[in-house]
Amino acid sequence: MDKFAMIIFGASGDLTKRKLMPALYSLFGDKRLTGEFIILGVGRTVYTDESYRSYILEELQHFLKSEEQDLELMTSFVTHLFYLPMDPAEAEGYSLLRQRLIELTNDINPNNLLFYLATPPSLYGVVPLHLKEAGLNTSGARIIVEKPFGYDLESARELNRIYASVFDERQIYRIDHFLGKETAQNVLAFRFANGIFEPLWNRNYIDYVEVTAVENLGIEQRGGFYETAGALRDMVQNHLIQLVALTAMEPPAIFNADNFRNEVVKVYESLTPLNEIDLNEHIVRGQYTASGNKKGYREERGVAPDSRIETYIAMKLGISNWRWSGVPFYIRTGKQMPTKVTEIVVHFRETPHQMFRCSGGNCPRANKLILRLQPNEGIVLKIGMKVPGAGFEVRQVTMDFSYADLGGVPGGDAYARLIDDCIQGDATLFTRSDAVEASWRFFDPVLRFWSDTPNAPLYGYPAGTWGPLESEVMMHEHGAEWTNPCKNLKHTEQYCEL
Repeated sequence: MDKFAMIIFGASGDLTKRKLMPALYSLFGDKRLTGEFIILGVGRTVYTDESYRSYILEELQHFLKSEEQDLELMTSFVTHLFYLPMDPAEAEGYSLLRQRLIELTNDINPNNLLFYLATPPSLYGVVPLHLKEAGLNTSGARIIVEKPFGYDLESARELNRIYASVFDERQIYRIDHFLGKETAQNVLAFRFANGIFEPLWNRNYIDYVEVTAVENLGIEQRGGFYETAGALRDMVQNHLIQLVALTAMEPPAIFNADNFRNEVVKVYESLTPLNEIDLNEHIVRGQYTASGNKKGYREERGVAPDSRIETYIAMKLGISNWRWSGVPFYIRTGKQMPTKVTEIVVHFRETPHQMFRCSGGNCPRANKLILRLQPNEGIVLKIGMKVPGAGFEVRQVTMDFSYADLGGVPGGDAYARLIDDCIQGDATLFTRSDAVEASWRFFDPVLRFWSDTPNAPLYGYPAGTWGPLESEVMMHEHGAEWTNPCKNLKHTEQYCEL
């Protein structure tokens, strides 16, 4: 096999030091990166090979947990790092890149190449064309692309056209780190490896589904980026809709990359098109305002003082197929929420007849299944049980599983898992071009509506709260309420940790 070389464009940036290098170090420590592999950093900041190694070694000590740090192993890892100062936007540097790869691999035609675009999105369509001009789009090359996969349907199609002109679809890996999380993958295992739930996983037994992905931080020095993105582009069109797909998809006949991704696309194509009522009443967007010592969004650096960019969005979605027709999916994401949590909550229907009396205010409630992706990764099933003693008072209790209960078994790093999959050529957990376009076909009308309707409501919500009250009104149409989650997963009935 050819010597493996990974080329990171944007190697001096934040993503590389925070996520990519810790992930690669993790693979190295687990002996998933072996032999004479090369990691070549490319960026505009000037480093030599040695100064770049020193820089990464120092950053690893900041971004790795103390128990993961092994100075000898880290020192050995950085010996595989090299650096080429060049501007990825300029075509002239790519002949130097090719020459450097020839020198490092000792191969006149290096082929086993993995390109990672850790660059600003403005370069996503530029770098592939320069790679083609330099003859680096070889049959053994792969390219990893970070979100956003376009800013709307038109730009997504244009990006896909550029990628397709340079690489085959099998060589393109659109990364969504949410799908690298063990608990995201466990949604599939939970659904398809357990026969007791599959007969219930449909409109006959499920009342509604919530998908929540919120953060207790603001935009964190990313004002410039967020002013061009907003919550819909940043989180909904990719992360949240992927979680909807995991929840709603049909089981593939054979579990492989093509079959899995075919089922994801089917979900996207089954999303009920948004009508005028949906656009006006079933989408709630908000923007956090100052509260206590927390700044409002418009006070953040790089944000326009009259910005109409949403930092919160809640939506009601429908899926028009036999399994899910009539079951609403409520999704939401937001900045400056009370806690950081990502979870899927499945609400089952009430029992057809309630035979137990309410006692002490503890009425039997519908069963609820919580699939928690972060933090406190795990699963909780809420069921009714009789309280010991006289009478038949029924109270909701929990059956729970937490990854923490496995006795310190590491959950694994999402980026490490996905980079390893790419190295191995497994595209299962990466987004395909038709999925990108299908997702954008659904969400594009929302962006057009906001653009064409300048007075469309944008609700303020104090930083540290659960968002605009209007999102509660949207839920009440179905007789439902948001599950405002605690940081802890297992003891939410006893206390709430934010």
